[in-house]
Amino acid sequence: MPDKHLNVISFGIPYPPNQGGLIDVYYKLKAFKEAGIKIHLHCFEYDRYPSKMLNEICFSVNYYKRKYSKFDLFGNKPFIVISRTSEELVKNLLKNNYPILFEGLHTCLYLDDKRLKDRYKIVRTHNVEHVYYHHLARVEKNVFRKYYFFNEGNKLRSFQKILKKADGIAAISKNDTLYFQKRYSNVKTITAFHPNNEITIKKGKGDYALYHGSLHVGENNEAALFLIKKVFNDLKIPLIIAGNHPSKELREAVKNKKNIELRSNISTDEIYQLIKNAQINILPTFQATGIKLKLLAALYTGRHCIVNSAMVKDTGLESLCVIKESPADIKNLIKEYFTKPFTQEEIDSRENLLVHNDYSNRKNIKELIRLLFREA
Repeated sequence: MPDKHLNVISFGIPYPPNQGGLIDVYYKLKAFKEAGIKIHLHCFEYDRYPSKMLNEICFSVNYYKRKYSKFDLFGNKPFIVISRTSEELVKNLLKNNYPILFEGLHTCLYLDDKRLKDRYKIVRTHNVEHVYYHHLARVEKNVFRKYYFFNEGNKLRSFQKILKKADGIAAISKNDTLYFQKRYSNVKTITAFHPNNEITIKKGKGDYALYHGSLHVGENNEAALFLIKKVFNDLKIPLIIAGNHPSKELREAVKNKKNIELRSNISTDEIYQLIKNAQINILPTFQATGIKLKLLAALYTGRHCIVNSAMVKDTGLESLCVIKESPADIKNLIKEYFTKPFTQEEIDSRENLLVHNDYSNRKNIKELIRLLFREA
């Protein structure tokens, strides 16, 4: 059989794989490599440096500078889209006739370009982007950033119509699939790619609860503050909050809290050790789009997982978590599960659902290859 080649357009450089959607991109590339697909990777460069590691899993790698202009903030197209413009990218895509995978609405500027009209094009959606941006606006304290997120959300809602030009959409969650299926054709659920191929949970007990996430992101900052002010405010059980770039408000909220510790700007390996050794991974969210990669990390490697319904809505992961909404109910769960050892039976349940079903990289890459190469 001839080799299968694929163009992948990434909104950023997916190495190191330690940020949200870029984690999905990187481990998807690895899965393609293991499946024998030759990847021609096209990356927009802005906050990271080119990486030789990508050359080891891709057939070719091209980088394009993301273009910043304050005038683009006032145009009709979303800033996250118009700043990812490159004629060199189009020229490189025209050098072959392979399918194109657009990673995120961010990269879809050329989805309706006449020069690519005969190409087979699939979009990987990481969120319903305008919903995500409007939520960022809601939780943002800075008035200028709040306006930017709200305005960008409105532009993304309008720009999203470009998805009609795609031959298919690979949505990251079942909830997102339901949204896109009402508007576009050939929508498939391809859940998040991640670093875990097997369950590595420790049986027994830990001695702290953990919340982790990129703390500069508004929704994670909101969740951490919720835990500090409304859940662990009168508990004696220790809580560790771990993640990069905590806000001044979050740092202030932790001060003088004897049972709460903030660990900032630590490595991915340190985060995984905290997840693995915690007695409880507690992961509330107030934004129900996409799939939270931190939830998959907790389920593959951590013990008890306490969430609210927004974290697991339509994910199929509900049975692996303990779900409550109110601060009072969450407090009672924490007290109950803090003394409960994690058993082999619970580990087996995680393995059955995660490794052998929808959250397996091996299974998902087969589904994505079928979509990209129009296989039955």
